[in-house]
Amino acid sequence: MPLAEAADGTALHYEVHGSGRPLVLLSGQSNSHRWWDPVRDDFAAAHQTLVLDWRGTGASGRPDTDSYSTPGFARDVIAVLDHAGIDRAHVYGTSMGGRVAQWIAADHPERVDRLVLGCTSPGAPHGVERGPEVRGALGQPDVAAARRALLELMYTPGWIAERENGPEEPVFHTLGDPGMPPHARRRHLRASARHDSWDALPRIAAPTLVVHGTADTFNPTANAPLLTERVPGARMRLIPGARHAYFEEFAEVATPLVLDFLAENGA
Repeated sequence: MPLAEAADGTALHYEVHGSGRPLVLLSGQSNSHRWWDPVRDDFAAAHQTLVLDWRGTGASGRPDTDSYSTPGFARDVIAVLDHAGIDRAHVYGTSMGGRVAQWIAADHPERVDRLVLGCTSPGAPHGVERGPEVRGALGQPDVAAARRALLELMYTPGWIAERENGPEEPVFHTLGDPGMPPHARRRHLRASARHDSWDALPRIAAPTLVVHGTADTFNPTANAPLLTERVPGARMRLIPGARHAYFEEFAEVATPLVLDFLAENGA
């Protein structure tokens, strides 16, 4: 089990699959590398694909310190790349992973070939925040009801019903790492909420693709054009009808879209 070490000594678990041009896949807030399980093999068929557990999740360390921030997570990714012996890679981040990916590309441009920002945001105060009805649904005291609200923000009703009515118990990989301690969940939430990359975005030099679902209210779709206009030369692709977990439910559209972008100019 590969373990890198962050600057503060925190152990960072990661996995590498496949071969080819390196590609880093970055998960959402409070999630481990398993966020990518449903589609990882599709990327590993074309790339040396690296996934990692954020500090506080999975098999990584879980310090209860002020070390959780999106720029800090970006430094953790660089530590993992160093440990894996990867000098330069494509970076594909979704949700909070997309926020971290912005800092990697802005602060470590020599490490990034191509950049994909999925269902993400530049953060407050310039980004578009989720509405009060979404915050209320996620913050309700009934844990089961809050989890159901999150599930419905991630996937369309038809997709959920198909899996819930199937022969096997459905497994959803995007609803948070169940093994996270409460302090790590709080610190992940705070890190994502404090993200503000607005002034850094014009420094991004990597060719950039912004991807978002048109029905995403968890991280409103209006953030996609904001990022596209702010990152020099960025392109935007919206996936009709997709909610926050577009990369899983709409994988037949999203994965080839991303792979084609990464393959441009022989990358």
